Amino acid sequence: MENSGKNQSGEYYTIDLLQIAKALWKHLWAIILAAVIGAGSGFSYAYFFIAPTYSSSVMLYVNNGSFTIGNTGFNISSSEIVAAQSLVNTYTEILNNRTTYEKVIQKSGVNYTPSELARMVKAGPSNKTEILKVTVTSTDPYEAATIANCIAEVLPDRIAQIIDGASMEVVDTAVPDFHKIAPSITKYVAVGLILGALFAIGVITVFVLMDDTIHDEDYVLQTYDYPVLAKLPDLLGDSSKRSKYRYYKKKHYGYSYHNSYEESRNQTNDER
Repeated sequence: MENSGKNQSGEYYTIDLLQIAKALWKHLWAIILAAVIGAGSGFSYAYFFIAPTYSSSVMLYVNNGSFTIGNTGFNISSSEIVAAQSLVNTYTEILNNRTTYEKVIQKSGVNYTPSELARMVKAGPSNKTEILKVTVTSTDPYEAATIANCIAEVLPDRIAQIIDGASMEVVDTAVPDFHKIAPSITKYVAVGLILGALFAIGVITVFVLMDDTIHDEDYVLQTYDYPVLAKLPDLLGDSSKRSKYRYYKKKHYGYSYHNSYEESRNQTNDER
């Protein structure tokens, strides 16, 4: 299978896909080796150079002002639940501002800037309900739990100061979770494996495309429109043919071709 094209000079060039496939199969060991090296590099990078991170979450129930979570004297209508769900987005915006994060930093005693802390916090509705879930990610599981619990203390006060009649109730506090969420060693190993194999395939393909050496007569016949005048057999080019030829000479004449040549030289020197 061949693909043809035209280069910048206007000359046509041909890409032999079968030749590339044969070269890839011939150098399959190199592709496998590169894939193994890439997988090992991905594992080493994920295990030794990336600090593991942990997360801890706190859940807060959003009240819309007309009812409270502990009030059982009123019936909760669907419109009130929808209103509470819409307030989740509002409360999330109040959480993700500089003033709130400054209060959280002051209360928790962590050494972060508000922008750094904002990158560690993720907030949103839990399963499309009126419950706000705040997740904090850190390299220390205890620190993640501390920051999350401080948010649960600071955020309701901030909301009460901004929105009249609004409040939040803590549904579930944060606890340290020692199960790391990142990095995924399996993911890095898989990416390294694929990149290593692709790198080897690319290098082999480039070498095949840049190779202009005449390897056999088929290349001449397919590339150039020249008549073939003669063909010289290569009896000594293949080791198997060479061994058969020498065995044949030794079997019928009692000596190998190499020995016959040496003896003829010795006889010539003696005559001289």
